[in-house]
Amino acid sequence: MAVDTQIWTDIDYDKPGKQTGFLGVPQSTNTSGWATQFIPIVVVQNGQGPTALLFGGNHGDEYEGPTTLLKLGRWLQPEYVQGRVILLPMLNRPAVEAGTRLSPVDGRNMNRAFPGQRNDTLTGVIAHYVTHALFPLADLVVDIHSGGRSAHFLPSVNMHRVANERQMREMVRAAQAWGAPWVFIYKDVGGEGLLPGYAEGLGKTTLGTEIGSASQYGATMLRIAEIGVKNVLRLYGILQDGEPITQPDRPPRVVAADEQDDYIMAPVSGIFEPFYEMEAWVEAGQTIGQMHLLEQPFAEAIPVVARTSGMLISRRAFPLTRQGDCVATLVRPAEF
Repeated sequence: MAVDTQIWTDIDYDKPGKQTGFLGVPQSTNTSGWATQFIPIVVVQNGQGPTALLFGGNHGDEYEGPTTLLKLGRWLQPEYVQGRVILLPMLNRPAVEAGTRLSPVDGRNMNRAFPGQRNDTLTGVIAHYVTHALFPLADLVVDIHSGGRSAHFLPSVNMHRVANERQMREMVRAAQAWGAPWVFIYKDVGGEGLLPGYAEGLGKTTLGTEIGSASQYGATMLRIAEIGVKNVLRLYGILQDGEPITQPDRPPRVVAADEQDDYIMAPVSGIFEPFYEMEAWVEAGQTIGQMHLLEQPFAEAIPVVARTSGMLISRRAFPLTRQGDCVATLVRPAEF
């Protein structure tokens, strides 16, 4: 299928075997009037079967995805595959190289840029290519995230609550096969244009994650990411490496944050002091932390109060906090 895009690539998505290469994204910079941003891509195809499309580095300060998919891309061979695997370990490569959530090229959030436009800034051009060239190929979409600099998260596989009940049940089934401790159903409170949300809207079986954060990046979180990706590929028969799906010690628990007030925003700017660790259950009206005012150091701290009841699945990692930043997220059990 021909796609009207500025991006070029030598990759042939229908060619059997293993290909490594780049998406070439044209740009013009202060140091080079004619320049290209190279986005790495791996495609492994063998025989007939579903296509899995996997992303890391959507946000540049979340390294669990790039590490997992770079390793998978080097390891994966055609004889292990029935169908097709497409890997983009650093979708937002400029942000990955800068260690920032937003692209340093245009200041945009890749995960708020979908579906993008052909004539757009660099971030939107990449989103447009993914939307029109890659999503149509995919049966399964995986977008690996973590809390990055700003949030601690219990390791979870995530999705929105979609209207299509069959699609919803299938996404929960795939998320449980991942083997992370939690399956987290969330709503958008930080804007529209998310990669997973757009893929869900196309009817794709779509999984996001929140695995670790900048200060939790380590062997445990990487194992959850690496084992989980392979588990899901095995579930759909795409990965046939002779290994079974790895079962966790405890079945994953499905939880949801369905209400706007489940996402607790800082009432003022200052230093956030949390009162509870993650997995704690808090009741509506309970004080979960307080804000210390930098400009009024001798004033009483401002309490941060929960408006709903639930378990703490995430909290702010970086203490310096601006008014309106999310400092905690509360979830409750969900049934499917």
